[in-house]
Amino acid sequence: MAIPVNGFSKLTKDQKIEWLAKNHFINKEEGKTIVAQYWNSDAKLQLLHDEFIENTISNFYLPLGIAPNFLINGKYHTIPMAIEESSVVAAAGKAAKYWQQRGGFKTEVLGTEKIGQVHFMFYGDDSKLETFFSEIKSKLIASTNDITENMRKRGGGITDITLRNKTSELNSYYQLHCTFETLDAMGANFINSCLERIAKTFKEEAQHFSLFTTEEKDLEIVMSILSNYVPNCIVKASVSCKVEDLNEDKNLTPIAFAEKIVRAVAIANAEPHRAVTHNKGIMNGIDAVVLATGNDFRAIEAGAHAYAAKSGSYKSLTHAEIENGIFKFWIEIPLAIGTVGGLTSLHPLVKLSLEILEKPSAEELMQIIAVAGLAQNFAALRSLVTDGIQKGHMKMHLMNILNQLGATAKEKEYFAAYYKDKTITHSGVISAFNSLREKDAS
Repeated sequence: MAIPVNGFSKLTKDQKIEWLAKNHFINKEEGKTIVAQYWNSDAKLQLLHDEFIENTISNFYLPLGIAPNFLINGKYHTIPMAIEESSVVAAAGKAAKYWQQRGGFKTEVLGTEKIGQVHFMFYGDDSKLETFFSEIKSKLIASTNDITENMRKRGGGITDITLRNKTSELNSYYQLHCTFETLDAMGANFINSCLERIAKTFKEEAQHFSLFTTEEKDLEIVMSILSNYVPNCIVKASVSCKVEDLNEDKNLTPIAFAEKIVRAVAIANAEPHRAVTHNKGIMNGIDAVVLATGNDFRAIEAGAHAYAAKSGSYKSLTHAEIENGIFKFWIEIPLAIGTVGGLTSLHPLVKLSLEILEKPSAEELMQIIAVAGLAQNFAALRSLVTDGIQKGHMKMHLMNILNQLGATAKEKEYFAAYYKDKTITHSGVISAFNSLREKDAS
């Protein structure tokens, strides 16, 4: 049973673990042993991980897998993926191999604009506020010069600030809508620092604007924060080939296969319940690469799902069509990511993942990530419209079930062969496993 505790963050790591063992672990010593088992034996490396967040007690591992053979814009890529879900890496690799023989993936970055906003309340005359903003806009940008200096030298910085009247949605609510170019950095800290300086300058200048009444001068800054919805930071990835080349599924003609894929995407556009699962599959591929490269998968998720609902209803992030005998399948998705700063320069496996990707720029990484999402979606749709999703998924899940049962290496080898041409179910594996153990014991 949880109990309140004061000063927990001030305790040492050992003291925190002792408190957890006393108040939460069912088997205190076993719990402490498990926590310690996941520490890195290199004390310096463990300290690095401890300092990523507060109140660290251990490391939480995810498998880091590799999906090779991705032909993107005529160049091969090996993609690192950090994810716990079985079949994701295998599906990505299978899709890569499928399209490798059909021209590969094509990508392009359609925009790199990031967004931040100063949200404020103004109780007064709209026209006077617009006049005030026009007069001080250049001063707002100039007030951030010390923050943006290095970014501007590299070609980035603040690209624009606009005043937006949001009073139709909320009484007295306005915002300064700011756009940024952050180059190879994701830019969250940079953007937020700029916004806070802009808000401070905006508030100060309002105090001296002669046209404002006393009440108008006292505008209220509510908050200054970047937005993870970046509809102008967009990347497109696509595949296409002649319909007749979609000839690997023996139970479907190429045209029937193509039409099924197109209908599957149309269903995701028509039915939000399906669209959520459809897009979740896309994010399986995207999140895995985002995690492996030290980027913020929560921000990517939130922005992607908002983009999927930009029409007013939640729809597929991918698109498919047949035109003049050509099958086309593509995705357009917002991806605000970075290859410098944050964990990209701290986490050893993140640095190694970026090496595997040949140290891409942020724009290059956007394209690779989008391809991973498109590949994952194609693999899922291909399974759904042919053999069904469970056949391949349960083959990968078989090892998880056997591990839960404590199977030996020999038993795992036996069941991999046993289920090669059989349907896998959780209960069926348990029954077959118990039968094998009883047979061996007799």
